[in-house]
Amino acid sequence: MIDDVVPMPFPEQMIAIEVENGALKPVRRDMPTPSADQVLIKVVAAGVSRPDVMQRQGLYPPPPGASDIPGLEVAGTIQALGDHINHLNIGDRACALVTGGGYAEYCLASDTLCLPIPEGLSFIQAAALPETFFTVWSNVFDRAHLQPGETLLVHGGTSGIGTTAIQLAKAFNAKVIVTAGSKTKCEFCLQLGADATINYKEQDFFEEVMRFTGNKGVDVILDMIGGDYFPRNLKCMADDARLVQIAVQNGPKAEINLLSIMLKRLTITGSTLRARDDVFKKDIADKLLEKVWPLLESGQIKPIINSTLALTDAALAHQLMESSQHIGKIILTV
Repeated sequence: MIDDVVPMPFPEQMIAIEVENGALKPVRRDMPTPSADQVLIKVVAAGVSRPDVMQRQGLYPPPPGASDIPGLEVAGTIQALGDHINHLNIGDRACALVTGGGYAEYCLASDTLCLPIPEGLSFIQAAALPETFFTVWSNVFDRAHLQPGETLLVHGGTSGIGTTAIQLAKAFNAKVIVTAGSKTKCEFCLQLGADATINYKEQDFFEEVMRFTGNKGVDVILDMIGGDYFPRNLKCMADDARLVQIAVQNGPKAEINLLSIMLKRLTITGSTLRARDDVFKKDIADKLLEKVWPLLESGQIKPIINSTLALTDAALAHQLMESSQHIGKIILTV
């Protein structure tokens, strides 16, 4: 007689990375328990993003109710389901956008923000998708309404956001200009599909944009720099152009020429994603699944991975991100 197989119980604790006095520290935490509309994911890989760095620096606290553990995107297998969930199964391979908790062995995620890992992609590649692709789709396509034939200017072309924006804009038949900080980075962006690159350390991006566009300007700008870039962005914009501000690495303040906004009928907008509710994020998830996941599965676009580090080396991952020497995403593996 064969004894019945008894499922292994979950461990009572897990390894996680917490912020302590501006530093990242591995600790043991109690295992999280999913609510009725959440799943528990056994994390294989977690993406590292600029908001994680800002949280560590005390500049971007988690929204109310979110985990204090950094990490906004994970990939792994579903280990437990909330009582209200019937469209997912234990053992499913999934990647998820989360409001925190990603730097850990296990992470809770809303069931509506779990997406299947695209066919042919690894857990490491899938961990590079949620925060970056949600952000680019929401801002470039939903907010700025980039259209085929229009020109998009992306500042920070070799960041995770930048490499994603280049590929998605080209996949939907737009032209792309990017700024980057070295010849090597500019060459990489061209290989990825960018139509023109600007080395911002050696060239004035306003002059180069106007030269490339025949003095017309660009239709959409995706900017994570802010500060002194803002007035030059306004000068770069064509009539009826749209600027989307998603971060302010050079500072949140700038002088605005309101007359140029009026005369060219410009739209200035911006957003942060983390604090938006699950209904808003689910709309993005549905669009990604319909319009972008097939492109990933066909190989037309792909996440760009710079490097992988162990979860317990999260501090080194942040050092690499702050150095701005990376091209693409930095991933933590569990």
